[in-house]
Amino acid sequence: MDHTETDSGERQKSIEALREMIRDIHIAMLTTRSEDGGLRSRPMITAQHEFEGQLWFFTHADDPKVSEIVKQSAVNLAYANPEQDRYISITGQAELVHDRQKIELLWTDELEQWFPQGFTDPSLALICVNVSEAEYWGANRNQLRGIFQELFFETEQNLKHDRLKWTGTAS
Repeated sequence: MDHTETDSGERQKSIEALREMIRDIHIAMLTTRSEDGGLRSRPMITAQHEFEGQLWFFTHADDPKVSEIVKQSAVNLAYANPEQDRYISITGQAELVHDRQKIELLWTDELEQWFPQGFTDPSLALICVNVSEAEYWGANRNQLRGIFQELFFETEQNLKHDRLKWTGTAS
């Protein structure tokens, strides 16, 4: 087996692992860089689809986060499921997509509360985040206290933390 097949296999395993970790977490905090260089985060509903290396979000094309993404496409997504002690940080490159067929395909009725004109709204667009790296943490409730202690004191905690291998791009 050559190096490309190995990288592709590792990437697929990472995609499958990340897919499982975020499957039941519908809200992500999307962080972009503002014009003044600061970081800005906001909650976004992840479009329901089978994750294959890209995450999709609905937006209005004239929203300030869009101009931030156009100027600096590197973004971070944070997912959290405190009930299952699961925390995921995803880094990627974002792009604005105006594909009407993709918008209709990903549309769900729950989005109408934010986009009352529905999927035919001419200002509706998608943000596609092409994932380049993902990290995750898992702890039990007793260890969460230790996470905060580690910020200020040297401790030995058994917090599960790992970075998913994400070499190459999809073939």
